[in-house]
Amino acid sequence: MFDNLSDKLDKALHVLKGHGQITEVNVAETLKEVRRALVDADVNFKTAKNFTNVVKEKALGQNVLTALKPGQLMVKLVKDELTELMGGDAEGINLSGNPSVILMSGLQGSGKTTFSGKLANFLKTKKTKKPLLVACDVYRPAAIDQLHVVGDQIGVEVFSDREEKNPVAISEKGIAYAKANGFNVVIIDTAGRLAVDEVMMNEISDIHKAIKPQETLFVVDAMTGQDAVNTAKAFNDTLNFDGVILTKLDGDTRGGAAISIKSVVNKPIKFIGTGEKMEAIDIFYPARMAERILGMGDVVSLVERAQEQYDEEEARKLQKKIAKNQFGFDDFLNQIQQVKKMGNMKDLIGMIPGAGKAMKDIDIDDDAFKHIEAIIHSMTPEERSTPTLINASRKKRIGKGSGTSVTQVNQLLKQFDQMSKMMKMMQGGGGKRMMQMMKGMK
Repeated sequence: MFDNLSDKLDKALHVLKGHGQITEVNVAETLKEVRRALVDADVNFKTAKNFTNVVKEKALGQNVLTALKPGQLMVKLVKDELTELMGGDAEGINLSGNPSVILMSGLQGSGKTTFSGKLANFLKTKKTKKPLLVACDVYRPAAIDQLHVVGDQIGVEVFSDREEKNPVAISEKGIAYAKANGFNVVIIDTAGRLAVDEVMMNEISDIHKAIKPQETLFVVDAMTGQDAVNTAKAFNDTLNFDGVILTKLDGDTRGGAAISIKSVVNKPIKFIGTGEKMEAIDIFYPARMAERILGMGDVVSLVERAQEQYDEEEARKLQKKIAKNQFGFDDFLNQIQQVKKMGNMKDLIGMIPGAGKAMKDIDIDDDAFKHIEAIIHSMTPEERSTPTLINASRKKRIGKGSGTSVTQVNQLLKQFDQMSKMMKMMQGGGGKRMMQMMKGMK
């Protein structure tokens, strides 16, 4: 996410991080490079210029040149201004109606239908709502079927009327169905077009006027860069929507849309899509995104994702197993599944301060655990619960069954043994003993 922009900003600010003398001249030169990096990331030129002008004014106003750590202060100013540029504070979603009606809009191919499902899943699991998806795309082949597939995947009902060709009538019927059947949120998936046109804008405007939604969201593909900002402006002139959803932020995006859309359209980014899974949806926090862009990581989001997968009862059971030396491969497999639910590996690593930069040239497979899972699935139940049973002939069978080698099986067994010992040491006062051992190894 924003790797290229992060790298260029890091190089631009490097001279002010304690390397070389800090002067008004090299502050200006650095900000010139910052502006160039933003423009290269497809940020609106006027927005990029205003951004660096504001940072320069604040830098000189706060005596950056004579500060104890001028480089760090300069980075903080850039981070604060990036945060402000992207909206300042996170914006919530309006769920005041009964039912609350959310109208989804956007161009074809922006990921609108998929994100409608992600949003329904988010509201169901995190806000304990009962959402209904309404299929109003009567033009795109199989659009209704696609929404039904998405609904089945997340366990959310989909309302559709294949005989009705008027999207306004379908949306009204969908809301009536929601009221009659106890749904408290209605998400209306509308048709998109390949480009902004009068027919499309009139249709979405008619739906908006008829249903008067509590929330109108514009879905845009972050990979389209400045075109995304221009499209958002065209939609906003007609719809006056409430917020933006940026999809495909896990792809090869330059970041320009995320940085400049708020300043151009004056509407907040409310959610971002960070992958293909239904759980790959995040509330957009400008401050956290600014930190990630500047290579500072995002520990808060990482902890939040971990907490979502944390089950206190399961943790207590696991603790007892470790204490009794009963931690097996089934438990290990369960831990892997929880990590996978947190998101793709490269995204998670990018949240660790400094790790994103260190790993930027390393290709991380999104399914990095597949060989480990294959090896464990090739074990018998007895072998999983008692790994000491695994001898040479069993290793050969496991390697053949998992499509791996005996060497890889040995490697996993060794890593599992080391991890089991470490986890055992962390029980009770073991953590203290381990720290003492580590000090002794220096």
